[in-house]
Amino acid sequence: MRTQNINIVSYDKKWKDEFNKISAELEKALGKTALKIEHVGSTSVEGMASKPIIDVDIVVENDEKVKEAIEKLAKVGYEHEGDLGIKDREAFKYEGKEHLMEHHIYVCKKDSEELKRHLEFRDYLRQHPEEVKEYSAVKEKAAVLYPHNIEGYAKFKMPVIERIYAQIDD
Repeated sequence: MRTQNINIVSYDKKWKDEFNKISAELEKALGKTALKIEHVGSTSVEGMASKPIIDVDIVVENDEKVKEAIEKLAKVGYEHEGDLGIKDREAFKYEGKEHLMEHHIYVCKKDSEELKRHLEFRDYLRQHPEEVKEYSAVKEKAAVLYPHNIEGYAKFKMPVIERIYAQIDD
């Protein structure tokens, strides 16, 4: 599910509950295949303005478990899309999940660099509310400037994202 229209909204505390609903359904489908199911992305950071889409990283042990997760997710309506150009992160699309909030599902091995980046970024923002305010403002401005252009939106945000990653690495 590629984002066509960029709609940034204020943080909504119901996002935690919505993640829990998605996670419960995924846990039931995946069983012991998943080591963890992580709420990542902007909806996972209290106070962060965001597109109202829950980002979920399903963490698995190894390549064998990635294949197993792909098979199990297919049985409950998630279609594997490949890595979409991002190494060590398998993406999925779906239809017929009206009972759940819109969401993006990714499967990552536990040692994936992409998973590490997602968790570090989320955890850093959770500890730095001043960064949440600044990043939220940049996202809101980007959405106004690029309401139908996901690439332009992402490019506009990139300097703030890169600065935050640089602070994480310090």
